[in-house]
Amino acid sequence: MSHLLHIDSSIQGERSTSRKLTAQAAAVWRAAHPGGTVTYRDLGRNPLPHLDEAGGLARLVPAEQHTAEQAVSWKLTEQLVAEVKRADTIVLGLPLYNYSAPSAVKAWVDHLIAPGLAFDPETREGLLGGRDFIVLATRGGGYGAGTPREGWDHAGPWLPHGLSAVGLEPRFITAELTLAETTPAMSGLIPLAVESLAAAQREIDTLWSAVRVSA
Repeated sequence: MSHLLHIDSSIQGERSTSRKLTAQAAAVWRAAHPGGTVTYRDLGRNPLPHLDEAGGLARLVPAEQHTAEQAVSWKLTEQLVAEVKRADTIVLGLPLYNYSAPSAVKAWVDHLIAPGLAFDPETREGLLGGRDFIVLATRGGGYGAGTPREGWDHAGPWLPHGLSAVGLEPRFITAELTLAETTPAMSGLIPLAVESLAAAQREIDTLWSAVRVSA
């Protein structure tokens, strides 16, 4: 049975564009996979603990030698890796905050990089590959080629590198200029923002279309 892991990370609540896009993607996925199941994780409302000393050391010593604090951290890591392994498809909402990924997404990635669970510590082979990993990225401004802030988006370029050890390969659908309608100085960019969002929505609608046709 097909299984989707649906992850949100926005801290903007119902105002969030990334949440709207992941909800759309989840609906498209359900339509293409009747009977499929979904695991939902909300990193924005229920953030994961960042790795502290106990969490970091839990990755460096055998499980039977874990302290109580290390065991708690490792158990959470096992749960998060299991969620990924259970999924055929992952949809992640990735808003751009202060030119980088939300810290909750960084914590999720850090937990996933677990020797023996997500990669082979001897061969360094990633153990989580082969999954359809869709990242719905949203950016309040414009960061494309030729813009004043070209290269300031450090979330999109980072994520594939951050997850490379475990074999996950994200593919991105991006909507930008999402602050144009609420920022007076950006009002002239509203038409571009509308088109960017519409293009992302159109691309989401075509996801898994081959599955729907074959069904």
